[in-house]
Amino acid sequence: MELSSEKIQKILSKYKFHDVAVEELQKIHRIFPGISPFTGTYTFSDGTQKDLLKLIGNIPVKYEGHSYNFPIQLWLMDSFPFTPPICLVRPTPSMVIREGKHVDPRGRIHLPGLHNWDYPKSSVVGLLNEMIAKFEEDPPLSSKTTGGSKDPQELLAFVSNLQINDGASLDVQLGGISHHHQTINKVSVIGGGDLGMASVMSILAKCKVDKLVFIDVAESSTKGGSTDLEIFRMPKVEVSRDLSASAGSTVVLVTANAWSSEQSYVSVVQTNVDLFRRIIPNLARLSPNAVMLIASQPVDIMTHVAWRQSGLPPTRVIGAGCNLDSERLTQVLDINLNTHKLAWVIGELSDNKGEAQRTHEAFTCRFAFEMMKSRGQRSWSVGLSVADITNSILTNKMKTHSVSTLAQGWGGIGAEVFLSLPCILGSNGSTRLAGVSLVQEDDSKLRNSVTSLTNLMSQLRL
Repeated sequence: MELSSEKIQKILSKYKFHDVAVEELQKIHRIFPGISPFTGTYTFSDGTQKDLLKLIGNIPVKYEGHSYNFPIQLWLMDSFPFTPPICLVRPTPSMVIREGKHVDPRGRIHLPGLHNWDYPKSSVVGLLNEMIAKFEEDPPLSSKTTGGSKDPQELLAFVSNLQINDGASLDVQLGGISHHHQTINKVSVIGGGDLGMASVMSILAKCKVDKLVFIDVAESSTKGGSTDLEIFRMPKVEVSRDLSASAGSTVVLVTANAWSSEQSYVSVVQTNVDLFRRIIPNLARLSPNAVMLIASQPVDIMTHVAWRQSGLPPTRVIGAGCNLDSERLTQVLDINLNTHKLAWVIGELSDNKGEAQRTHEAFTCRFAFEMMKSRGQRSWSVGLSVADITNSILTNKMKTHSVSTLAQGWGGIGAEVFLSLPCILGSNGSTRLAGVSLVQEDDSKLRNSVTSLTNLMSQLRL
């Protein structure tokens, strides 16, 4: 496999797990020498782009006694091989896509090996072998013919107009008729328990939703509540225990936690990471255009984990973070000082927080935080907070919230870490505000948070 070209080396140098990625690429070349690496720009469904490596080639498939070479393309995310590739079939001008169990109309490939990706148990070599086996049962492409109920020229035009775009909505002209898939406001809440129930009720009260799906995850320790919702039949609410019910969501809210009886903090967090590994990739596959909102604990770590595992751009994976504290701080300052100004709490959701943007003297902030602490953070409070965030996304409100987001590059932060920062939220996710100048004490707290979160992430098996 030709990895020495300047273009490939330049992009490969940006991969987070460079050495491991190179080993995987070499292994692919030894077993599938016809699969070659190229550079390209991947366009996510929110319009953001990233320069990535892609693997292009043909895989041999036997079907009904004949041998075929099916062209495929695999985009490797910059967290590869810990994140599964995005796989597509690439029809030639003489081929059309056959929608089936493993391939959607856009040519994106869906396989158990992708949905359950768990490196190092999972590999691209194993994925390609699975692909061959599944395609022998149900080929993803067929030759263009003159028969059938649809004009093959229309089908070919449909295929030719397809863009390599992660889950973008389609608006295609077939027979002169515009077919547009209208988006509905669908929200899925993953995880039962008090927080899940509080989130459901708050979202129903705060947001205009067409459908709300409440999924009680069996592996989560925060279970319960779904039975009562089924009994009392809330309007617009579907109760399920199957992640597939979340398909096509605009917002996916994850409240599930899987706390273990382990003694060490790292071990306890690891159980949550293992739970996320089983659900996050599936949620991202089922709702590739969704904004994923994380309320599981510890929220900064779990938002980081969800981003890694989902393959979604960082603008569409956020955590509830310090939004609740920020709203409380704004209210307290307004009541006591009549400020009528926004205030945001930034940093880690712990004691290492900074009082950001448009607050007054330090004693005022300390006074405000003492009042905030006395109010507690019960499930209903967090539920109201995530409903507020969800409403900004559904209505494209472009309101500024302090949510957990990728902080790398903000205020000179060089590490890949998620912290609460002021972000404008809308239908395309989050847009981070520019960095602000912090007093030395708050800047020191922020740096301590970066160090502690980075150390914890390094101890987890992702």
